[in-house]
Amino acid sequence: MSVWQRVAARQPHWLVGVIVLILLAGIGFWNWRATRPVELRIGLFAGSNWNVPEGDSYAVVDEAIQHFEETHPGVRVTYGSGIKKEDYSEWLAEQMLGGTEPDVFVIPGEDFNLYAGMGALTDLTAMAHQDRDFDWSVYYPAALAYGSYEGHSYGLPVGSVPTLMFVNKTLLAREGIPVPSNDWTWDDMLSICRQVTKDQDGDGVLDQFGVYDYGWRQAAVANGVKLFSEDGKTSYFADQRMEEVVRFMLDLHDVQRGHEVTAKDFDMGRVAFRPFTFAEYRTYKPYPWRIKKYSSFEWDCIRMPAGPSGRNVSTLQTMLLGISARTDHPELAWELLREICYAPEIQQVMLTKSQGLPARRDVVESDAAQQLFMETTPGSDGMNLKTVSEVMADGVTAPKFKGYNEVMILADNELNKIITGDSSINNALNRLQKSINMYLQQ
Repeated sequence: MSVWQRVAARQPHWLVGVIVLILLAGIGFWNWRATRPVELRIGLFAGSNWNVPEGDSYAVVDEAIQHFEETHPGVRVTYGSGIKKEDYSEWLAEQMLGGTEPDVFVIPGEDFNLYAGMGALTDLTAMAHQDRDFDWSVYYPAALAYGSYEGHSYGLPVGSVPTLMFVNKTLLAREGIPVPSNDWTWDDMLSICRQVTKDQDGDGVLDQFGVYDYGWRQAAVANGVKLFSEDGKTSYFADQRMEEVVRFMLDLHDVQRGHEVTAKDFDMGRVAFRPFTFAEYRTYKPYPWRIKKYSSFEWDCIRMPAGPSGRNVSTLQTMLLGISARTDHPELAWELLREICYAPEIQQVMLTKSQGLPARRDVVESDAAQQLFMETTPGSDGMNLKTVSEVMADGVTAPKFKGYNEVMILADNELNKIITGDSSINNALNRLQKSINMYLQQ
């Protein structure tokens, strides 16, 4: 007689029945757990990461989810819709505090160092190395670097946008000036601005200008300025290269005699140069088309001008996705992350259903991508994605520490006072550096 039979023989029949029912229920429960769908949650916000209008901000993720669920039967992927971008950082922080954060989520740039440093993000380095189908080198270096912290990767880039200088070819041709080459400098830009800035109708008021919406931040990047330490605790606004930036901006301001150039001036074909992010260009796509139709305004795009201590580079804005360190399904979460950020077919969808660009260089430079871009962007016949890709390959990563945006607004206010002549440059940068360092070290 077995042990179970001996135990059963000593018990009332009703108790044996209860025990059997309990055992059967337990078996059923575990069978149900084993067969029920696994749920993975994604955290993301509504709208564009590039601060431009976007029709369906979930389109790329929806496409990735559909493909992922088809190849992973028994896995269900969900996300909450309607979270505004401006509310997302706070929403994610609340999820983190409650231990209810999604398995995979968008990482706000200014929160990245905080989450990576506190161990809230999965270190992707080992997972990627174990994945034989994953190749780091397909990404643009700056886009990949944006997800790096202390030599380890905690986020993968899903998309990026560079900044380019758009050129009014019609205006320059009328003035007998060729479009600058991609290796042009501040001196070239200043010279052209001086030539084209004038009073066209003789009423004593300037009505043609050199540049609109070009600021010190863009100049600083192109002059090789490093504004902050890696930990975001120290600033370097008193650097000699930053002084060169301020003096150049003063020269540009003097050329336009303090006149406040507007977007309308540019729309009317009265301005030679204007920086655009690639996303702004794509949402502005009816704009060059409209200009060409009504104003015979022909345009082109080139790299940003280089400062004396820098290169023809600009900031590459990047959107990151990462994995929670507390996910119950790390392997599946990695496969989902890879689907969104790495799969070529999903990366290519960004060209048709997003205003950004894929973070994979091979996808951007493909003939298929060029064709898709031309089909979906009116007025893009002269835009070669391979040229855009070169700009992205040389892109610079923006700082991503907590408080970066607030500090840059402070710097904007103080530097604009200098540039507009309301404050002397003498010792101004030293004072600015001191005040910003005090803020950062609070």
